[in-house]
Amino acid sequence: MKHDFDEVVDRKNSNSFKWDTTPHIEDVIPMWVADMDFKAADPIIRALEKRLRHGVFGYAHLPDAYYDAESNWWQKRHHCRIEKEWIVFSPGVIAALAAILQAFTEPGDHVLIQSPVYNSFYSTITNNGRKIMENELINDGLSYEIDFDDFEAKASDKRVKLFILCNPHNPVGKVWKKEELERLSEICLKHEVIVVADEIHRDLVFDGPPYVPFASIDSTNSITCTSPSKTFNLAGLKMANMITANEAYKKKIKQALLANGVPDPNVFGVEALIAAYNEGEEWLDQLLVYLKENRDYFVSFLRERFPGLKVIVPDSTYLMWVDCRSAGTGSEELSRRLLEEAGVRVNEGIIYGNAGEGFIRFNIGCTRAVLADGLGRFEQAIAAMK
Repeated sequence: MKHDFDEVVDRKNSNSFKWDTTPHIEDVIPMWVADMDFKAADPIIRALEKRLRHGVFGYAHLPDAYYDAESNWWQKRHHCRIEKEWIVFSPGVIAALAAILQAFTEPGDHVLIQSPVYNSFYSTITNNGRKIMENELINDGLSYEIDFDDFEAKASDKRVKLFILCNPHNPVGKVWKKEELERLSEICLKHEVIVVADEIHRDLVFDGPPYVPFASIDSTNSITCTSPSKTFNLAGLKMANMITANEAYKKKIKQALLANGVPDPNVFGVEALIAAYNEGEEWLDQLLVYLKENRDYFVSFLRERFPGLKVIVPDSTYLMWVDCRSAGTGSEELSRRLLEEAGVRVNEGIIYGNAGEGFIRFNIGCTRAVLADGLGRFEQAIAAMK
């Protein structure tokens, strides 16, 4: 079945965090928070409609079909064997990270991250009283690479207990190669650092290196966090999973979840995950074609009109990372002016760490028409700054 990703869905006044939380600006193109503007796949909608018609929405549990759907997706889509017993439910990846932090670290311990990186890594670490240790990625102007010498120097610090890997990487869109993951794994094993792999964007890979699950490298010294939320645009249904073959790790995680009163599964989220992984692959394949075309449109637009700006062409995600330092202003000021003067809301790069200063992040998970409108406004705003 052909899905129409050009269909405009009016998300205003739907309690959308993306569309309904920009104060004092009425006509906004929201190209910031990472959810998409596309309707979910028809099998997911049908599954939710069926559950809705049942009419009773009491506490839910996770049936065997849930675990089967998750483990089968790993095998079918990513050629990685995951046992059902390795899966631990969480209402979200950030909730999972918080539980992992509390299970394996103490206040004052250090957590290693690779900046610039997803801003919630910073807040989750500091909100739990832990310290941040940054391994800054190397930017050559076209892509990002890992500084392995610096990584090992940081990992060897006895205060570092965890390393949070982002693969594919948000915001730079990098898919790490197998040999890079193997080297990270070796270093972490050597220095007794647990790897926590945030792989929420694992299904949104275009070209370049294929996504390699960290669990296929090492499933015992690692905990992988996944969710159908980015892949199938289901963030509001609050479903995620943690994967580990280490029974001791699994026990500690469950204890931390219990201590924090993590809620039971969302009754609709259970049905959505099962339908997504069992019946959503055709929709996803079509989505990837559309997102890649959006990516290429975005890259061509900026390169043609703004040769002074450097756009990182992502291997994955629907997020574009743009070096705007040639505009002569900081990322926070630039983002403010784009919002107030052009009605385009983006993420300022500084929230992803100091290595993000001068960059901005665009969300292109939208119709081509909205993307063209947003880029047109961006062009006008930049021209007005000169």
